[in-house]
Amino acid sequence: MAIAVVGLILSPPAKVAWAVENGTETYRLLNLLGDVFERVRADYVESPTDQELIESAITGMLVSLDPHSSYLNAKNFREMQVQTRGEFGGLGIEVTMENGLVKVVSPIDDTPAFRAGLEPGDLITHLNGEPVLGLALSEAVEKMRGPVGRDLKITIRRNGRDPFEVSITRAVIKITSVRSRLEGEIGYLRITSFNERTDTGVKKAMDAFHKELGDKLRGIVLDLRNNPGGLLDQAISVSDAFLDKGEIVSTRARRNEDTQRYNARPGDLANGLPLVVLTNGGSASASEIVAGALQDHRRAIILGTKSFGKGSVQTIIPLPGHGAMRLTTARYYTPSGRSIQSVGIEPDIQVEQARIEAIEPASRRRESDLRGALENEVDKATPEKPGTAEAEAPVKPEDYQLARALDLINGVAMFSARLED
Repeated sequence: MAIAVVGLILSPPAKVAWAVENGTETYRLLNLLGDVFERVRADYVESPTDQELIESAITGMLVSLDPHSSYLNAKNFREMQVQTRGEFGGLGIEVTMENGLVKVVSPIDDTPAFRAGLEPGDLITHLNGEPVLGLALSEAVEKMRGPVGRDLKITIRRNGRDPFEVSITRAVIKITSVRSRLEGEIGYLRITSFNERTDTGVKKAMDAFHKELGDKLRGIVLDLRNNPGGLLDQAISVSDAFLDKGEIVSTRARRNEDTQRYNARPGDLANGLPLVVLTNGGSASASEIVAGALQDHRRAIILGTKSFGKGSVQTIIPLPGHGAMRLTTARYYTPSGRSIQSVGIEPDIQVEQARIEAIEPASRRRESDLRGALENEVDKATPEKPGTAEAEAPVKPEDYQLARALDLINGVAMFSARLED
């Protein structure tokens, strides 16, 4: 199980500098906190430890700011560091918090949660029968973690359906963040998350495409659907891989002097070939940085549905001896100055994911169903078995959005070839 840590910056340890404009009022409020702490220690019906009280106070302070700020104790901090390296234990879903419930940003490909059919936008209401409401995100995540091989029963609320339960077996989640294959003469790149290995994976895949097809390579489909984000520097590197110049993203903090701008270096791994980026509601933060940069520079056509809309940057600040705090420290902006916080990236071409299904034979009317229809004298002795014709031509399921992306690249390639003739 993984927290939705997207647009993430790892920060070195830093000493806290107190700059209090109104010292009297601030220290009066700190005394209030101390008074409450002492009263709980002395009079609460049970005997909580000092560590539990202090960590709960810190957690409450951070989670009240926004859905993405939180406290990581030493154990959770270690697990987060493992996760960003691309391997961790759990269910295999990226989550956030919404109205007190755990919301699925996206399941990670080929994980227990993915195979169990969890979808972006699902709300988790109960864990092993216990309500999630009232828990902090970090507490809910902790409950979802556990020994590999042990089942967890979760209750899901999904639009258009009654609440239902799913049993998922925990496993070690090894993330291969970049997967690739050739679709005819078009390279297909799927990025499932942005971890420390992502830029290397993209370069290897592009090298393989060029080696196998050479000048026959027509274009690239970059699939960012259900990609919840990850490390900011990796999003910048992937954007840079397909841009020759220009700004990729800027991050703007509370102080103007902390504004940072990241620019592309010369070199396009696709050599200017047509590029289509697939997005959907599970494409968040780092994915939106890539999609926004390529869209603003008109380097790629964005196809699919609107992205998640997380336009903030979290900094992991280690607290020596105690873990770390995840703090929202900036908003990021696309090269044209757009903030996509809460609004997402609008695709250039809106394509909903469709599902192709065979029409039930019983719903079709045939000549033989008509009153008074003539009989076939030749086949009268051997009537056709119901359903035989339909069984000979099953409908093959298709990724409709990917198929449209491939059609688009093939069309652009054909048009360009005609211009050259």
